[in-house]
Amino acid sequence: MAKRAVLIGINYVGTKAELRGCVNDVRRMHVSLVERYGFSDKNIKLLIDTDSSTIKPTGKNIRQALLDLVQPAKPGDVLFVHYSGHGTRLPAETGEDDDTGYDECIVPSDMNLITDDDIRDLVDMAPKDCPITIVSDSCHSGGLIDEAKEQIGESTKKKKKDSGESSRTNKETGVEETETKVITDLGSRSLPIETLIDMLKQETGKDDIEVGKIRTTLFDLFGEDSSPKVKKFMDVILSNLQESTTTGQTSQGEILESIGNLTQEFLEQKLNAVVIPAIQEVYAGAINGALPDNGILISGCQTDQTSADASPPGHPEQAYGALTNAIQIILKETNGKISNKDLVLKVRKLLRKQGFEQRPGLYCSDDYVNDQFIC
Repeated sequence: MAKRAVLIGINYVGTKAELRGCVNDVRRMHVSLVERYGFSDKNIKLLIDTDSSTIKPTGKNIRQALLDLVQPAKPGDVLFVHYSGHGTRLPAETGEDDDTGYDECIVPSDMNLITDDDIRDLVDMAPKDCPITIVSDSCHSGGLIDEAKEQIGESTKKKKKDSGESSRTNKETGVEETETKVITDLGSRSLPIETLIDMLKQETGKDDIEVGKIRTTLFDLFGEDSSPKVKKFMDVILSNLQESTTTGQTSQGEILESIGNLTQEFLEQKLNAVVIPAIQEVYAGAINGALPDNGILISGCQTDQTSADASPPGHPEQAYGALTNAIQIILKETNGKISNKDLVLKVRKLLRKQGFEQRPGLYCSDDYVNDQFIC
C-alpha cells in the first residue's frame, strides 16, 4: 500500500491578492503526514510560491501534479491533497446543471483556474478502493468535487446572494488554543471577481474583460494549458461560430459579440440572484447525491462563504488558515485517530468558539463518512 500526497500553498506574494498563511499551512500538514500518518518525504510533492526550490504552483503544474498522483494509483493506496490559497466561483454556463449552481475554483499562482469539474475528473481516475482525501482551505470550497455527496454542509442547491468576494478574510486568533479568543479584523484579504478581472487585464493588456468573458480570456491566455472545463466551453462556442459562418448567416464578429452579450447577461443574473437557503441539520447524510466514489472533500467553508487567513496577535509570520489550524488542533488532541465526520464536526465547533463564521463541510460517499481521516 502506497501513501502519496500533493500539498499546494499559494501566498500570491507581491500581488494585490497576497495572503500570509497558505505556505505555513502546507508545511504544517507535511509534518503531520510524515509524523502521524507514516507518509514518506519522497512521496509528498510540494508546490508553493515562496520557495524557488519547489515546483511553482501554476495551473499547468498543479494539474500535472494531481495527474501524477492518481494515474499510477492502485487499489488500497491512500492519496491526499491539501490546498491553501484563494478560491473563487463562477456561475455555471447557460443550460448547465450544477449541484451548487456555480463552478467552484481554486486559484493557481498564475490565475489559470482549476474548476470543480476538473477535480471531479481527477477523482474519477482513481481506481476502486483507493480513497483520495482533499482538504481545501479556501473560499467557496463547498462542492469543490463536483456532484460529490454533501454529508455535512449547506452548499448544494442552496444559494445566497454572492458578495463577489473570493477571499481568506484576515483575522487574528490564537494558535492551537481551544478557548474563545477576541478576534481583531486586520483587513480584508478578499479577491472579488472584479479583482480577478483586473489581474487578468494586467496580465493580458486587454481592457475589455468582463464577467461573461472570463472563460474566453483564460483560454486566450493559457490555450491548451487552460482548464479542461474552459476548453470544453470554448469548443461549444467555436462549434457554433463555425456552423454559423459556414452557412453564411452572420459574420464572426457579430457571432462573438452576440455570444458574449448573452453569456454576460446570464452570468450577471446568476450573480445577483437571491435564494434564501433552508439550513438542514448539520449532519443529515445526503439524500440526493452522486453514486459512491473515492473522493473525500473537507472544505474550509460553504460555497457562498469565505475562509479565514489568520495569525496569532503580533506574529504575522505565524499566519495560518483557520481550517488548517483547527484541523491541526483536533489531530493533536486525538493523536490523528478520528473519523472524517467527527473531524469536520469538531472543527466546526472549534471555529465557532474562536469566533469564525465559516462552516467547513464534508463531501463524500456514505462509505467514507465514518472512515478514519487519511485512512
